[in-house]
Amino acid sequence: MEMTNTSSLTRESASQTVQDEVMLNAAYIDGKWMTTEAPATDIADADSYDANYDLYDSNSGEIIATTRLCTKAQVEMAVKAAATAYPSWSQTTVSTRASYLNAIADKMEQQFDKLVGLSVLNNGKPIEEAKIDVSDAIACYRYYANLIIEQTTWSEVSTSESGIRLLKTYAPVGICALIVPWNFPMVTTAWKLAPALAAGCTVLLKPSEVTLLPELMLGNILSDIKLPKGVVNILPGAAEVGAAMTCHPLIDKVSFTGSNAVGEKVMSQAAKGIKDISLELGGKSAIVVCADADIDDACDLIIGGIFTNAGQICSATSRLLVHESIAQSLFETLKVKTESLKIGDGFDTDTQMGPLVSEQQLNQVKKYFDIAAAESLTCLTGGEVLNRQGYFAMPTIYTNVPVTSQLWTEEVFGPVLVSQTFTDHAEAIALANDSKYALAASIVSADETAAIEMALQIQAGHIWINEQQIVLPESGWGGFKQSGIGRELGVDGLSAYQKSKHVLLTH
Repeated sequence: MEMTNTSSLTRESASQTVQDEVMLNAAYIDGKWMTTEAPATDIADADSYDANYDLYDSNSGEIIATTRLCTKAQVEMAVKAAATAYPSWSQTTVSTRASYLNAIADKMEQQFDKLVGLSVLNNGKPIEEAKIDVSDAIACYRYYANLIIEQTTWSEVSTSESGIRLLKTYAPVGICALIVPWNFPMVTTAWKLAPALAAGCTVLLKPSEVTLLPELMLGNILSDIKLPKGVVNILPGAAEVGAAMTCHPLIDKVSFTGSNAVGEKVMSQAAKGIKDISLELGGKSAIVVCADADIDDACDLIIGGIFTNAGQICSATSRLLVHESIAQSLFETLKVKTESLKIGDGFDTDTQMGPLVSEQQLNQVKKYFDIAAAESLTCLTGGEVLNRQGYFAMPTIYTNVPVTSQLWTEEVFGPVLVSQTFTDHAEAIALANDSKYALAASIVSADETAAIEMALQIQAGHIWINEQQIVLPESGWGGFKQSGIGRELGVDGLSAYQKSKHVLLTH
């Protein structure tokens, strides 16, 4: 989808949208915005309450807006609203639910430029990346609207017994707590919310407090389309709000995307009450460049896989494996291409890589630059934060990195690429699989048959061959090992919010 008015995408217009349309100091509960007030009687809650939470422009480091976050009191209200709405919503027809999903997509299309602008302002993404994000979110709502219509309400299961019939249908899993990260606002929300609504679940949604601005527009959209009260409740809060959601006895399912450290806590909290759970966690994905690869194309794929969104992608192909016969030529080209990237303000249409999302994330990347220096790693280019306003790190490449290095084994979540050479496919596969993570991988090769054979042996949930990291709504998303539990998107994404039911009766 193209922008309707390119000139409208400015920092000034996005800031005006914040003032005019984004509901700050409020939570969306039971179909309306409710003002968030500091708790008066719950001392424990009051101790952790931050009355003034600042939202930052990552390009300048300046405060965009200040808001109040939710507390556990709002979680209780939201659970009550979702529980009240569930009996009716879970029994709506699939066509009704599909119409609401399409209505969300329609409203997002109408507000396309505003949503793009808020994403650039609050997240730091370049305009072109933000456009892709909004388009992907819209496509996700439409996909699940179509998928739920196509799903058979009742199907007959073949059995070996005579005189009986066995029928199968699907029921929503129940009340869901959806917790989404800051790196892809609106996108990860759609990945969870669209199938949950399609399945007939009611929802508590906690967007990241770091990137609230584009996420909060959803509440306005839900009011505009007159979604029944209580079906979706939006709680802008910090970690304690997420914990209150995952621990709540009336929550039936938790879906979390984020770090492994937090994911382990979520899993532990969800264990009480035996909640259904989906976790989409970390990655340290490999990109394998074979001897027959076109070097120019390979470098473009390498750059796209690690420097898109400033490397803040769980599937970032942050480990480069290149055949030793082309390594020198590839690194020469890669260095030139990397150093020619335009780094700057996301609102500048020439920008190819924007800032990191926050000062905290910049410090995280800087920590790994310091580790690289302590480990005496060979830096091909970058390795420093930029001496300017905002949260900018240089696109960075290290070569001949030992597999024991922290930069090789740990997820940096920034624009940092580590590399190794290999002699044959078996070694490349072994290196690719030598990780506690197994989310994604890329293969660059002129031999499609050989690339597919490699893909079968590489441990990853999603693999690209000679292609950038395109993620389609139709494709299941998720990993193996410590990259998570379950799948999002595709038919698997809908199944994550449904339980199968069987009915046996006489023939």
